[in-house]
Amino acid sequence: MNLATWADRALDRTVVLGYGTPGYHLRRRLPGWPEDGGRMDGRVVLVTGAASGIGLEAAVGFARLGASVRVLGRNQERADDAARRVREHVGPAVGGAAEADLRPVACDISSLAQLRSFTEQFLRDEARLDVLVNNAGVMPDQRTYSVDGVELTFATHVLAPWVLTEALLPVLRAAAPSRVLNVTSGGQYGQRLPAGDPESADTRYTPKKIYARTKRAQVVLTQQWAERLRDAGVHVHAVHPGWADTPGVRSWMPVFRTLTRPVIRTPAQGADTVVWLGHAPEAVRTTGLLWHDRRPRPATYALGARPDGAAARRELWDYVSRLAAAPTPPTTE
Repeated sequence: MNLATWADRALDRTVVLGYGTPGYHLRRRLPGWPEDGGRMDGRVVLVTGAASGIGLEAAVGFARLGASVRVLGRNQERADDAARRVREHVGPAVGGAAEADLRPVACDISSLAQLRSFTEQFLRDEARLDVLVNNAGVMPDQRTYSVDGVELTFATHVLAPWVLTEALLPVLRAAAPSRVLNVTSGGQYGQRLPAGDPESADTRYTPKKIYARTKRAQVVLTQQWAERLRDAGVHVHAVHPGWADTPGVRSWMPVFRTLTRPVIRTPAQGADTVVWLGHAPEAVRTTGLLWHDRRPRPATYALGARPDGAAARRELWDYVSRLAAAPTPPTTE
């Protein structure tokens, strides 16, 4: 192991240094920091949760590279505002280049009916999808349910990315080699899949635990999708952004933000690896990995939760598959 690799791994194991700004800045100065992958002109990117935080900065990063970005917000007002903010960040076109192609799209991804309507329209409107970024997140103060009766954190972090990935496979295949990037959290290292209880209904609800548990499920599904799509030219990865000072952290984790303020990253720093994976060749040489600061990381650690068993992993896939296939209840006036 060379000195740069040793330093990188040491930063990762310290957590505080590795997940904060020290890790980001130090790694960028180490030999072997992966270079950017070039322009993305002509490529189509869909970013969920693009109204703020990492999603907003990821959309900005892709637009600066010339990608055609679909900026998804929970409703049309948020989507329009997100597109406006991305355009302000990107700035005016320079050097005769065309203005950034930013298109607001609306969908409450916790609703199966809206997901189905959105993906059907997307397939009608788009011929290809090069990068799908599943970034939207929630952390309710108390146990909350979607309109379909699914625990809201699970519906947003687990079910919605599954439905989007499955439904948009035709345009992802059309753009192969394409990428699905699931934005996860370091909190997943401390959780295991709850065998026999995928939505954690039998677990006392605490926002951080359920959030982290659904992020663990997200990583497991990333690995499973990667295996299933290995021969389809669709590369599926999870991305851990580190500790980033997003509106969600400020709203849901104010004590954590106060404690980490000296080292917390900017949203743009948190989004760096998301954008890099969206265009770097390294992302299509592999699949099913968990990335942080442009390097693949272990999905579990010896000092964290034990790896999930095959039965629990199979149960999660089957459970989410059944939820995704459930008929949409008829609307009532």
